[in-house]
Amino acid sequence: MDIAVRFLGARPRTRWELERRLRRAGAADPVVEATLERLAEIGYVDDAAFARWWGEQRDRHAPRGRRMIEAELRQHGIGRDVIEAHRGEHASPERAPEDASLPGSEADRARDALDRHLRGRPLPSDARALQRVGMFLMRRGFDAETVRSTLRSTGSPDATDELS
Repeated sequence: MDIAVRFLGARPRTRWELERRLRRAGAADPVVEATLERLAEIGYVDDAAFARWWGEQRDRHAPRGRRMIEAELRQHGIGRDVIEAHRGEHASPERAPEDASLPGSEADRARDALDRHLRGRPLPSDARALQRVGMFLMRRGFDAETVRSTLRSTGSPDATDELS
């Protein structure tokens, strides 16, 4: 229990991450299971809460597209059913008042990622630079249509032709 609590001290963890950490520390299977059950009982291990936290952290600090967030959640051992529930939750444009500063939709997240990337510089006007900006957004997990609409909404009608 001591190892698990110290591991949870830095940030929330998934059940899979905690299980790996305890096994790496040499804990016996019954101890691992009992520890995970107890931590789940008291609310310290909750994969759905971790998925919400991870999505919020991404929106706040390094906006990513839905596909990228889901891939990152899978890397942390989150199950398909929790990811499906998170997808429905994360896609809803309604946010609580304390989350008003966070982007609500995929397009908002793409615009936020683009703004952070450009850091106040204007959107490039030449075709190759626009294509690089579009590929930057695609690498962040945004689909092609979202990238096109984001670049179009920033005032670059030529952008859609270059990203085909």
